[in-house]
Amino acid sequence: MLKIWGRTTSINVQKVLWCCAELGLKFDRVDAGGKFGVNNTPEYLAMNPNGLVPTISDDGFILWESHAIVRYLSRKHGRGTLWPNDETVCADADRWMEWYSTTLWGNLRPVFWNLVRVEPDKRDMKIVEESRKRMADNLKMVEQNLASRPYMAGNAFTMGDIPMGVALHRWFQLPIERPAYPRLAAYYEGLKQRPGFAQHCSAPLT
Repeated sequence: MLKIWGRTTSINVQKVLWCCAELGLKFDRVDAGGKFGVNNTPEYLAMNPNGLVPTISDDGFILWESHAIVRYLSRKHGRGTLWPNDETVCADADRWMEWYSTTLWGNLRPVFWNLVRVEPDKRDMKIVEESRKRMADNLKMVEQNLASRPYMAGNAFTMGDIPMGVALHRWFQLPIERPAYPRLAAYYEGLKQRPGFAQHCSAPLT
């Protein structure tokens, strides 16, 4: 059986759990990271020398990095759905996953970390505001992308929507100013209706 190490509050673990739900995969999950520790033990570091979550074992095959895991599971179990058969659509979904890593997350992380994980008197509100503005600019690209399609890579939900969904959950839950992006808001409302998102990604931010 698929085994997943990672706490349910981790944005990166949530991607994998949501992916598994979309694919109907059974798994055994072990709390790891944050208050649970485990990820700093010799046993864990032997699997994942980064000491981060998530890590999976799929019948002995060890894999870490959340997007690599989502791609692997989608390619193995979701051909024609999460992993589109059309190579150009698949590349489009993959492109948005990469964009999340290289662009969006770098601006979301300081906002989330300061407003959720840092005590109020220790928050760097200057970097929060700078990052918020950059993320608003980033999401304008998503708003424009959704003008011609209901999902990030076209007419169907794919692996490319998973990172965007968990990012938008934080964007819409954080106590920040947000530009009016109606297509983005409608897209997020649609993602919230998916059972896998509701089960694994909709909890209050911690």
